[in-house]
Amino acid sequence: MTQKVAVLGTGKIGEALLSGMLRAGWNPADLLVTARRPERAKELQERHGVTPVTNAEAAKSADTLILTVKPQDMGTLLDELAPHVPTDRLVISGAAGIPTSFFEERLAQGTPVVRVMTNTPALVDEAMSVISAGSHATAEHLAHAEEIFGAVGKTLRVPESQQDACTALSGSGPAYFFYLVEAMTDAGILLGLPRDKAHDLIVQSAIGAAVMLRDSGEHPVKLRENVTSPAGTTINAIRELENHGVRAALIAALEAARDRSRELASGNS
Repeated sequence: MTQKVAVLGTGKIGEALLSGMLRAGWNPADLLVTARRPERAKELQERHGVTPVTNAEAAKSADTLILTVKPQDMGTLLDELAPHVPTDRLVISGAAGIPTSFFEERLAQGTPVVRVMTNTPALVDEAMSVISAGSHATAEHLAHAEEIFGAVGKTLRVPESQQDACTALSGSGPAYFFYLVEAMTDAGILLGLPRDKAHDLIVQSAIGAAVMLRDSGEHPVKLRENVTSPAGTTINAIRELENHGVRAALIAALEAARDRSRELASGNS
């Protein structure tokens, strides 16, 4: 791998991506990083052997720029980068809600841009990264983005028009599961279990259920029905979930996340 890749604004997700790329065989000499604080840049260099540079230096010397700053900081970063980014650079955005057109309007005409929405399981190499092409990105650019983000999990190509929905489902998705585990843990305590035991029971059940969903090929309704015996404990619990509108609440929550992603795209902070 001889292409140089720069991660700009290297926070937790950016560092997870770097470490995944290194495990996948990338040479540390080919990986550049930028960070707002000098001590953070030095920490990344000492931990991973990568080279800290300025944003301008990254734009001049890297073949691929991965922008991982917060959405509200992206405009300022692009203003800094624009004079230094040639049209043969691939720019990958990891910012929620910001369309590729936002980058294309601020960079040189013809600059290829790929939009990626990943999620925090990148920290454990179990990310779901959703990839969309901008107006000037080719199949080769998409494949390169898949190679990079495939180091920390699965990738999926979608039309950019579906990115806001994917942000609601998978970008924010881990938080919904954490919220559910938190609520179930509280319920376990209410039922008389110590917190640590309730936590272990729920987490292992979640892992097992996830593996069954991934590997069995069965529809989730079928898997649920396999646990739900007539007049048993599970169907009584399901009835209460339905009575309290949990399904409707989840749909409303995901619609709210999608709508917020659209607001970010329109520049509403």
